[in-house]
Amino acid sequence: MNRSVVKLCATATAGTLLFAAGVALALPVPTTLLDFFQPGTQPNELTDLIVTSDVCSACHGNYDINVEPYHRWANSLMGQAARDPVFYACLDIAEQDAQFVGDVCIRCHSPGGWLEGRSTPTDGSGFIDKDFDGINCNFCHRMVDPVWSSDNPMPDQGILNNLSTVIPTNPHSGQYIVDPRDRRRGPYDLGMMFPWHMWQQSPFHREALLCATCHDVSNPVFEKQPDGTYLPGDLDAPHPTQNKYDEFPLERTYSEWSVSAFASGPIDMGGRFGGNNPLVSSCQDCHMPKTTGTACAPGLGGTERTDLALHEFHGGNTWVLRAIREMYPDSETALSAQSVADAEARALAMVQAASDMELSLQGSQLNVHIINQTGHKLPSGYPEGRRIWINVKFFDGSGSLIAERGAYDADNALLTTSDTKVYEAKLGLDAAMSQITGLPEGESFHFALNNVYLKDNRIPPRGFDNAVFASVQAAPVGYTYADGQYWDDTLYDIPAGAVSAEVTLYYQSTSREYIDFLRDENTTTTRGQDLYNVWEATGKSAPVVMDHDTIILQVPGDLDGDGDVDQADLGILLSCYLTSDCGDLDGDGDTDQADLGLLLSNYGFGT
Repeated sequence: MNRSVVKLCATATAGTLLFAAGVALALPVPTTLLDFFQPGTQPNELTDLIVTSDVCSACHGNYDINVEPYHRWANSLMGQAARDPVFYACLDIAEQDAQFVGDVCIRCHSPGGWLEGRSTPTDGSGFIDKDFDGINCNFCHRMVDPVWSSDNPMPDQGILNNLSTVIPTNPHSGQYIVDPRDRRRGPYDLGMMFPWHMWQQSPFHREALLCATCHDVSNPVFEKQPDGTYLPGDLDAPHPTQNKYDEFPLERTYSEWSVSAFASGPIDMGGRFGGNNPLVSSCQDCHMPKTTGTACAPGLGGTERTDLALHEFHGGNTWVLRAIREMYPDSETALSAQSVADAEARALAMVQAASDMELSLQGSQLNVHIINQTGHKLPSGYPEGRRIWINVKFFDGSGSLIAERGAYDADNALLTTSDTKVYEAKLGLDAAMSQITGLPEGESFHFALNNVYLKDNRIPPRGFDNAVFASVQAAPVGYTYADGQYWDDTLYDIPAGAVSAEVTLYYQSTSREYIDFLRDENTTTTRGQDLYNVWEATGKSAPVVMDHDTIILQVPGDLDGDGDVDQADLGILLSCYLTSDCGDLDGDGDTDQADLGLLLSNYGFGT
């Protein structure tokens, strides 16, 4: 098949598609489960089913909420992944756009449900109660390293050899391998006499590759072309290589990290991400910082350790836990008002640790210098509706606001983007996919159909290299960063009369535009409207402050421009008092008592 030709016509008897340019299909695109097939453990292959988290909580919870695994996990989006209303609203649109695409989504949001065969129907309607347990303890602690090593548990070699598919050694999109038996893995040697459950010591659980399983996400329907574009391949068939770098990249957080300086670390970050160790390298070092404590109740024989990983998985989601608590009873989620507030405080601390901001003057312009302190792009992860922007407020000598850049209307949740820098990724449809789907070419929130990046100016991490990032489908788009650059500069013209500026770097998990899309485009369920309602009730994903600072642009009263306010400046003002505007400090067009008052209030500044 010539992959440079988009084919489109249906052969109903075979249930396959042949793509022919210029013919539009009515949505959904008739993809099948085979189109979304991923290697790894398959449904209904487990000997022992996934155990629910309430079983784990008996020993690993309810003894110290500051360190215990269960409490922190339950109050994370890992624990609530299968209750996330944004997930379900997005899933509905994806299912409207491409049949069976939800299978890939459910793999990572409800792995227990997927492994036990309840991902069909692929809209999640087949879930039973236990499937809402999210990415739970038993699932993660049964994951098997896809790359065999003699350091790994001995049963793993047999598990890999007996896998019914190829071994996904560079996993993504939920390509996990799970021990069919309930042998629980972790980093510690629990001893031969450990009585509570079968266990295996596993170094894999401290490796970033484990996180790649769901934090690199690809659309396997698309195949990369020689010219770097992405077109649909043969339908009703798995992707021919199942190499993520041959598929369309939806998220590349792990890959961004894998080619950053942190992957060759560790790097001393001065403790900014918490924990006992300022040296960080892996995903877990920042998102599961180490503390001192016991992994199970001390009365059950828990050993105090100084390298206990906090199971908090904090990231950049600042509001969805609140939304989940609005929609589900605490008895089901193990959430509470206090626990959600604590989790949001941890998320805010992570967001604020992610960047630094420096302000300076460059001639008649204000320069805002943003530094990415993370191990991936800033921001990274799910691109739809996620953004960071710079807000600048300019004030005159009386303290009045005279101009603003990047203004945010909190009442309507709308951002003015035309006059500031917004760090984000924008995806869309190229001309070929527009012809196939009948949707407009250009920017789009149709996650399952998008096949091109139209913008990606997110700030790269330490160790950035243009060629290397391009090789993992993470190159900037419509923007330029030099090799080695992990910062960005933005210049703002200083308006006349401005004497100071207040600069804020804001982060927002979910934009209004995305929420509106998920509501307005949903023609099959009420979950888009349900999301909108809870988004509105919980503050409309209010932006949070990452960095904030002020800078003096001009000292009120420094009429001779020498950086201080002294007798010379007073002499200038008095020389034109009530006669001209040479001493006009308040911008009202004359030199009068108000201007004299401003000068005297700053007299001595800089001397």
